Amino acid sequence: MKNEQNIESSSFRDNLGNVYNYEKRILRSINRVGKPNYEFIKSKNLLEDSIKEKYLIDTKELSKNEIPHSLRSFDYVLESKVLDFVTYPYEWTFEQLKKAALHHLDFQIFLLNRGAILRDASAYNIQFTGSEPIFIDILSIQKYEQGEYWSGYKQFCENFLNPLLLGSLKGIYHNDWFRGSLEGIETIDINKMLSFVDKASYKIFLHIFLQSRLIEQGLKKPNETKNKIKKLNKYSKKYYEAILKQLKNWILKIDFKKKNKSICENYSKNHSYKSNEYAKKKEIVADFVNKIRPNKLIDLGCNNGHFSSICLENGANSVVGFDFDHNAITEAYNRSYREKLNFLPLVFNAVNPSPNQGWMQIERKGFIERFKSDALIGLAFEHHLVIAKNIPMQQFFKWISTIAKNGLLEFVPKSDPTVQQMLEYRDDIFDSYSEENFENSLKYFTKIKDKNRITDSGRLIYQYEVI
Repeated sequence: MKNEQNIESSSFRDNLGNVYNYEKRILRSINRVGKPNYEFIKSKNLLEDSIKEKYLIDTKELSKNEIPHSLRSFDYVLESKVLDFVTYPYEWTFEQLKKAALHHLDFQIFLLNRGAILRDASAYNIQFTGSEPIFIDILSIQKYEQGEYWSGYKQFCENFLNPLLLGSLKGIYHNDWFRGSLEGIETIDINKMLSFVDKASYKIFLHIFLQSRLIEQGLKKPNETKNKIKKLNKYSKKYYEAILKQLKNWILKIDFKKKNKSICENYSKNHSYKSNEYAKKKEIVADFVNKIRPNKLIDLGCNNGHFSSICLENGANSVVGFDFDHNAITEAYNRSYREKLNFLPLVFNAVNPSPNQGWMQIERKGFIERFKSDALIGLAFEHHLVIAKNIPMQQFFKWISTIAKNGLLEFVPKSDPTVQQMLEYRDDIFDSYSEENFENSLKYFTKIKDKNRITDSGRLIYQYEVI
């Protein structure tokens, strides 16, 4: 029972071993069932080779004297690199999901050429280090048996292909649907959404329409369908690889269906600051980060990541950015990937963030549980909640104070054109929205360390420390 206290709540489904959070380390036990599988991985040097080729997270096997006493009943215990932030597919952009899908397929092809495969195709097995996808589930690797089918094919479609097709064919973001189902988008459901013209495509017909029909037949006549599948010719290794490569080439070419322009897109070029005001804002951010030197920093309302980049340039080791605007986050991610930044932008709705959910409501952790940092910046962010979403100011600061000890917050007054635009088509019910109340509310939860007026319209940036 002692071990169970530290078990990572999302690892309970794995019957080969468990993941433990142990004194800020990530340890993985390998049980009796998983032992032969891991010994195969060892015999083929798959751990070392996969890490070297940047498919798999840095992992090492612990010697007996390195294993904590509570885990010494296991023959093998592994230790993996601790990720700065754990994220989920419903927080990724279309481009991030696409990168993750390609990473999975590339890893499968790499393993197949070494006599191994992945036994499942869960998108949760992939995380991001900065902008780069990385596979984290070592025990998903198993020996390839000649003639076997791709057991993870259905899951790959639900977790990767179907959500990508929802975006590329229908221009619908996968995030809310994925978060609602947790297991991705079922092939039967995506098939119902596709038109006759969509299904005229050979790849759609093969991977969506025919698979959907087979699943429906299996639900209606399970024994008959099972017997039909048994009679099918087994895969050759060459055919298995061909399927992986066909899917890879297809996914490489798909893009999100043409989307509308958004206000936050190209923020660094199209904003309401004068040049000297914008320069002052950048200087304040740079100075704050230079003094704090945070290992992990959160940028709330990061837009296209311009200020996240400034934070990295001035001493932040790792930055995760959040914004509700898909276009802005896509631009931020493409920039991070292109420039190889340790910056991970995520799709985020502050008034409806990722909750605790899944089995016992702990399998997938919520925003507050996962995103703690050394520092936070929230630039031109609070009015989007307090004015646009009617969030009480006190509650806003209470929430902010749980995320990071040190922070910068920008106050945007009613006299600012941005707030004026927000109030143009609604009643001004915000009598308490003022510099004085902003400051008093912030003081209730933090110690204000600095205050700078940055625009003629009255915008202010506060530096604070949670006490």
